Amino acid sequence: MQIQDLPYADPGVPDARSGPRFLWWLFRNQLDGQVKALAWGLLHFLSVSALPFCVGVAVQGVVDRSGSRLALAGGLLALCCAGSALGDAFLHRAAVTNWITAAARVQQVLARKAAHLGSALTRRVAAGEVVAVSTGDVEKIGWFVEALSRFTAAAVTIVVVCVGLVIYQPALGVVVAAGLPVLALAVLPLLPRATRRADVQREKAGRATELASDTVAGLRVLRGIGGEELFLDRYRAASQEVRHAAVRSARMWSLISAIQVLLPGLLLITVVWYGVHLAGAGRIGVGELVAVYSSVMILTYPLRHFEEIAMAYSFSRPSARRAAKVLSLERATDTGGTLIVTEPPSGDLYDPATGLLAPAGRLTAVVCGDPDAAGRLAERLGGHPSENGSGTRSGKGSEQGSGKGSGTRSAQGSGKGDSVLLGGVPLDEVPLDTARTAVLVQDKDPVLLSGTLRDLLDVPRSGAVGAEPALAAAQCEDVLAALVQGSLGAADPMDARITERGRSLSGGQRQRLALARSLVTDPEVLVLDEPTSAVDSHTEARIAHGIRELRAGRTTVVFTSSPLLLDRADRVVLVHEGEVVAVGVHRELLDSEPRYRAVVTREPDEDPDTSQDRDTRQDRDTSQDRDTSQEGVRPSPVPGGRDRLPAAARAGSGLDDVRAGSGLDDVMKELEEIEESA
Repeated sequence: MQIQDLPYADPGVPDARSGPRFLWWLFRNQLDGQVKALAWGLLHFLSVSALPFCVGVAVQGVVDRSGSRLALAGGLLALCCAGSALGDAFLHRAAVTNWITAAARVQQVLARKAAHLGSALTRRVAAGEVVAVSTGDVEKIGWFVEALSRFTAAAVTIVVVCVGLVIYQPALGVVVAAGLPVLALAVLPLLPRATRRADVQREKAGRATELASDTVAGLRVLRGIGGEELFLDRYRAASQEVRHAAVRSARMWSLISAIQVLLPGLLLITVVWYGVHLAGAGRIGVGELVAVYSSVMILTYPLRHFEEIAMAYSFSRPSARRAAKVLSLERATDTGGTLIVTEPPSGDLYDPATGLLAPAGRLTAVVCGDPDAAGRLAERLGGHPSENGSGTRSGKGSEQGSGKGSGTRSAQGSGKGDSVLLGGVPLDEVPLDTARTAVLVQDKDPVLLSGTLRDLLDVPRSGAVGAEPALAAAQCEDVLAALVQGSLGAADPMDARITERGRSLSGGQRQRLALARSLVTDPEVLVLDEPTSAVDSHTEARIAHGIRELRAGRTTVVFTSSPLLLDRADRVVLVHEGEVVAVGVHRELLDSEPRYRAVVTREPDEDPDTSQDRDTRQDRDTSQDRDTSQEGVRPSPVPGGRDRLPAAARAGSGLDDVRAGSGLDDVMKELEEIEESA
């Protein structure tokens, strides 16, 4: 595998049972590159190690006044220098290739796992940890995989040189052969402590990265509450902990390096002292002494790779363990797509765990008092159950309640267990790509990737919905103007740049762009979780009208508690404590269902005996026509929008439905009465 051939067509299935197993899997998948690096490494190291023998032959030739021996020594030196240069160049090339291809393979399997898990990934592993694994950890893993072949070449070279010295000069060769293993193994007792310190450093660095990532992600909120200094102090403290841990780790590695310098020096002194005595006794020649002395000096070069491989493994092992942890994650229900389907299923969307039924081709609004439970249910409807299950109780098989259009068991089909069914087909048993094509889920905090608006809307789509209708339905006119104004030289809004995660836009603008992106895809079933929570009432009314018009004839499920959206839905479903308890239309449920009214109006539920007067007042307030698609809906006169009003002000019959014909004085008077009553 060469660098120009990246990315891999198939990076393979990693062995994620443990960090060492993952490293071994990487090594096995790069055997060709490892063999090449080993071969070039042997050529380089053996050529370098042979230089002392050539020098010894030359010195002995001078002592013996032998011209032929000098010529032989010169030819051998030239050959060794050429082999050393050639081996070094291609060893570096092979090593870098192994490093980059190993890192690329890890990044590909991590990206594939992230795409497979979806939003469940960041609920199980912190976002900062995922970033650390896919950046710094990938580099350390690649380092170890690359260094392994060089270490093997160095180890083989040392063995060959020791054998050669024993044959060439047994008296000194035995001393060298006995001393080199001591040099190579002397640092082993220190490696566990060095590894532990490296693990502590990496753990603290990971926490600091998580803190930095969370701080940057919430910078807008932090500035709003004046919390920048607080989080900055926390990051300072975390970074100082990382620095202290790095210093402690560096001290240990400095000690290991010092030992790697000291012991070869002692061996060299021993060889020289003993060799001088042997030469003085006439047992060895001067050339032989020079050759052995030079060999010991040269061997310090391959010995350095013992220290490097120890350091590389110490740093890569925790990195591989973290990567294996991410790669071992699986979806809560993952059958691998046991059903064979030729096209995405269609029909009614039914959840047997809650009894929720979304009829095909209709706009269904779901009201759930617990936002977290609503998010889990939204993911479940898309075939992405959370790791702790659906978060709901086992359903009763059909929708319950007082409204019209209650579901029946016929929608359950032949699915197994509590799998969500689309047209009677269990989504958990459909291949993941097919399920995602059929059902698109937009969560309450969608992410905008950096790039142009054209890039943002360049997503898999049916082709039936263009970018302009989708942007218009999501009420993005002011967003387009803001993007053009913030992008120099972008006359066409589609060429305007969007910054990372859309940080230059407000929360409502980001939300509307994400909604437009979802509408462009035009899936068979679109599930929206609070798509208008960050927009004002006037814009929300227009979006409700736009969604209904653009998604006509398509199945749409909206999780919301906004009266403006609920009043536009074909049917409204109330989910309470994990099961459907009421089905109907907005106005009927507002009158007849206290639990529904408590969620929608943000007021505590009342006992039936004490709520009769309130119901009468509600009937009077809701008797007027509230067609929110008209231009008459006006935004809240209170600065900050409707989210800053008292709870009662956002009731289905409250200020969200005030007509343009009502005077501002009347509105303010009503607002004062609400605040006094609150």
